[in-house]
Amino acid sequence: MIVTLTANPSADRAVLLPGPLVPGEVQRADSSREDAGGKGVNVARVVSAAGAPARAVVPVNDHDPYRLLLDDTGVALDIVPVSGRARANLTITDPLGETTKLNLPGAELSADEAAALTAGVVAAAEGATWLVLAGSLPPGVPETFYADLISAVRERWGAAAPRIAVDASGPALAAVVATARPDLIKPNHEELAELVGEDAAVDDDVIAAATRRAAALVPERVASALVTLGADGALLFDAGGAWRGRAPKIQVASTVGAGDSSLAGYLLADLEGATAPDRLARSIAYGAAAATLPGTQAPTPADLPSGPIAVTAFSTPTATS
Repeated sequence: MIVTLTANPSADRAVLLPGPLVPGEVQRADSSREDAGGKGVNVARVVSAAGAPARAVVPVNDHDPYRLLLDDTGVALDIVPVSGRARANLTITDPLGETTKLNLPGAELSADEAAALTAGVVAAAEGATWLVLAGSLPPGVPETFYADLISAVRERWGAAAPRIAVDASGPALAAVVATARPDLIKPNHEELAELVGEDAAVDDDVIAAATRRAAALVPERVASALVTLGADGALLFDAGGAWRGRAPKIQVASTVGAGDSSLAGYLLADLEGATAPDRLARSIAYGAAAATLPGTQAPTPADLPSGPIAVTAFSTPTATS
């Protein structure tokens, strides 16, 4: 069982334009779609679509239109009632796959609502193999929310606690890495650079820079790191070594949710007992599949690209292949 938390859920609205976005102009769209979004929800949707057990913990108001979108996913839900409404995220994509995103702020959680959310996640984690804490934090909760939640889960379930994956950024991820030692983090290249206090924009060699940064974290501060690199594939680091996987050539429809699908693919492979290279290959395949679909549509096994994903081992300053 994979349990996910989406602390700051969103209704994801995707618009496809017939040509490039022109600021300041009125443009007609070719199509649009709306999905129940939020990173944890996206992961649970992909896992469920593959036929594996998943539950999504989501704070939501029963009168929120987002609740209808959430019910339509078919994902098993643990709803934590809140007074505010889910935010909306707007993604605008042109025919070449160029994407513009507008992410709105979420509703503020009160202290009581945040405590109820923590209790809901701790309860849902019973018997789970993985717990995924994903996405931004809503207003009203401290930057240490994910780190504190990890402590609460492990304190409650001890040796039976699930492994914990964190897909976040900024201060929330920094707090987790500083104190909570997660089993897996899934930053992209820019988020990894921010985590170690560096600027990704100055990198001439993205692979070398990501490798150096991950080596400073794995395995002392995090057990493993899955670093997504978009069209350059992804990297995986753990105590046993480091691997690079190359992305297949695809026609990009929307990159929204591709990282969430990458994480889901990794976890699905892990549930099957796959090796590290195979987990990385499955991750890349699912991320690529998501990028070929409109909006935040969840890819299924039938959507995965044909052919093998090339994965190679390499050495890092702290681990050898």
